[in-house]
Amino acid sequence: MHIFYTPDINSNTLILSEEESKHCIKVLRLDTGSLLNLVDGIGGFYDAVIEDPHPKRTKLKIVNKLENFAKRNHYLHIAIAPTKNIERIEWFLEKATEIGIDEITPIICDRSERKEIKTERLNKVITSAIKQSIKAFHPKLNEPIRFSDFIAKTTNTQKFIAHCMDSGKVAIKEQLIPKGNYLVVIGPEGDFTFQELEVAIANNFIPISLGDSRLRTETAALEACFERSELLLREATVRHRIAHVRSEIGRSAPDDGA
Repeated sequence: MHIFYTPDINSNTLILSEEESKHCIKVLRLDTGSLLNLVDGIGGFYDAVIEDPHPKRTKLKIVNKLENFAKRNHYLHIAIAPTKNIERIEWFLEKATEIGIDEITPIICDRSERKEIKTERLNKVITSAIKQSIKAFHPKLNEPIRFSDFIAKTTNTQKFIAHCMDSGKVAIKEQLIPKGNYLVVIGPEGDFTFQELEVAIANNFIPISLGDSRLRTETAALEACFERSELLLREATVRHRIAHVRSEIGRSAPDDGA
């Protein structure tokens, strides 16, 4: 399966960008009539065929479309302090996109070692990951923002802050509500300051633990993705068990004509 990210689909014909055309024709060596797939980043998954295999402007014809492809029934937003080594954030973005995430906001905290990031490069990492993992929704990457400004403007239904201090915390898996709108805030290598934690709590954030181990920033953020995935798995297991019980009841029910 060859997947291309094409966010500007507005008709049944499409010209691939020069970069994607080169990859399609020169690298994959596809030709006229070859079938490929497109994702638009907003839930559209398309089947298309090549009409003109030009290495700089390949022309495609769309033959089928699925809307809201693999859409999840929840929303996960992770705000994370950029790590000093930018490759660690790139790793997190790649893996979180593959697992499932909707929005990422880089936050600049009092103890942040990195104050600036280039979102253009990070968006390319996300784009590559959605193609690799066959995702039709492209996670939104926001521009960096100061921690205090971000905390004051959040509107998510469930808001959590993960920290390493010895104050009261609850396990995130005990707090997640199915089909929710979640925001998890992850601090820098040196953790949040006590003042930052107070500001978050004053804005209705719930202090949480992500387990017994002290995790790196990017690992903690990924663990939040795993916890959400585990919740979905538990939901699916319960649904399967209910369906199985209903099926058994149906088979064992007495025949009205007996």
